[in-house]
Amino acid sequence: MARFKNKIHLVWIPIIGLLVVFFSFKSIDFKTSKSLDIFFSFFRELSIFYVDDIDPEKLIYTGIDAMLNSLDPYNDFIPEENKETFEFQTTGEYGGMGALIRHGVEFAIIAEVYEGSPAHKAGLMAGDEIRRIDGVSTKELPVDKVSSMLKGPSNTMLKLIVKRYGVKDSLEFNFNREKIHIPSVPYYGMVNNDLGYIRLSNFTANCESEVKEALKSLKKQKAKGLILDLRSNPGGLLYEAVKIVNLFVEKDQLVVYTKGQIKEFDQEYKTPSKPFDIEIPLVVIVDRISASASEIVAGALQDLDRAIIIGERTFGKGLVQATRPLPHNAQLKITTAKYYIPSGRCIQAVDFAKRDEEGRIHSIPDSLISKFETKNGRAVYDGGGIAPDIEQSVTFFSRLSASLYAQNMLFNFATQFRNTHSKIAPPAKFELTEDDFSGFISFLDSVGFEYESQTSILLKELKESAKTENYYTASQSLFDSLEVAIERKGFAEFDLYKEEIAKLIEEEIVGRYYLQKGKAEYSLNKDEVIEKCIEVLTNPNLSTQVLSGNNKKVTHSLKSQTTRVKGTESKYVDKLTAQKGIKRMPS
Repeated sequence: MARFKNKIHLVWIPIIGLLVVFFSFKSIDFKTSKSLDIFFSFFRELSIFYVDDIDPEKLIYTGIDAMLNSLDPYNDFIPEENKETFEFQTTGEYGGMGALIRHGVEFAIIAEVYEGSPAHKAGLMAGDEIRRIDGVSTKELPVDKVSSMLKGPSNTMLKLIVKRYGVKDSLEFNFNREKIHIPSVPYYGMVNNDLGYIRLSNFTANCESEVKEALKSLKKQKAKGLILDLRSNPGGLLYEAVKIVNLFVEKDQLVVYTKGQIKEFDQEYKTPSKPFDIEIPLVVIVDRISASASEIVAGALQDLDRAIIIGERTFGKGLVQATRPLPHNAQLKITTAKYYIPSGRCIQAVDFAKRDEEGRIHSIPDSLISKFETKNGRAVYDGGGIAPDIEQSVTFFSRLSASLYAQNMLFNFATQFRNTHSKIAPPAKFELTEDDFSGFISFLDSVGFEYESQTSILLKELKESAKTENYYTASQSLFDSLEVAIERKGFAEFDLYKEEIAKLIEEEIVGRYYLQKGKAEYSLNKDEVIEKCIEVLTNPNLSTQVLSGNNKKVTHSLKSQTTRVKGTESKYVDKLTAQKGIKRMPS
């Protein structure tokens, strides 16, 4: 009987919450009332009569997750314990030491150190193995647990024991945590004597002020044209996107408007203030990962014929989320509206409300795609992201390069290189020597790097299929010769992809000496998309043709055959690293 009473007590608070929800509806129809009644009774019976003890909070959270999974993927339940993570996503700030960490063999490893952070000032380096935090061993702890241990309020002491490559004894570091701000503009600079470049990585609070400061600096350096890079930018705060558009267009210009089921979410967002520069020639780079607020900026500047968009078709997220408070300091992030850019188009690519019989979602069909016009009368379309004015084809890294990244070979070699080289050339001039690359191959041999090509994998599958169908014995000599040929080809892949692999190694090494800004500067000098942007900005007649709508021939002539876009390649590699369990978390 005591156990029965305990169960009643456990479910009491969740039941009260459900009753509050039930009676808080202003107008509740029969279908909703019936569903809530069933849910309430179901939860009560399950909690009281199930054979084993049930955690009511876990049960409710599971139900919440299932409800959200039936909607679009941008809705989220944020319990109180996850509030800090959510705030970091919107503000770019947290309390910690200022580094990214990733998993290692037994211990978490520092992947990157932020310039000027407590970790940087204390002397921590990428590649350092975190052995103990405040006296507690981190052996075999998951990365998210280690990240949580490293975070904390500003001015609280952090004591770390780390193992550094090439150093016999462990190292001890003692320093205070600080409020860490991850800049929305990780890099800006001049790409030549006349053109400026700004990399905007997200739309967190006050990112417009960071872009504005970068613009001021570039104008002082006599920038006569600007490249705004939104590649791999997942979006963020809508109003920050409006303010960034405002830097380049007049006050009171419509940038975006929203429409939802509730009138309070039907709003127009116009540029609120005097612009920074409405004359400077502007190019915006996007890729297939540029989403949400990135698409508002790119789409509005395209619709207003203020900028030339270069790159790939964007992600296609035309939905707006708002947060609603819940009891006990929890929050609900919920999709409240669709947004529409100045031409009147919504660029949402997937209709989550219409699923097939198996619950699958599909892209909006071509038959429902509508034509709209920019300010100058150029044709643009809804239903599938922002189509660039000048399209750039994209190729991914080779499977070999992705495998080297996923197995930490590039990272670990850079750690070893940093230990044996006190300095390197500036980012824009650094290159691996032939001896350096040979050293990398020797390093792979020493650590037993294993690589299997897609062709080899497919051949194994074919052999198994042939054995199942009794074809293998008659064709064994053919399979054997194919295996030998593929094995030889595998060795040749390092020569085939040498340039690609060398660039990846160089970028990793540059980051060890010059941190994030150095990596960005290095990448700019190897980026073919930037070269295309320079070509456009230095040809006024070409820009005029594109923005006037006479760009069919121009787009064709500028289309690149195989352009590697770094942001997209990184995403592809990140997918492979995720399969290996690799995480990179702020700490």
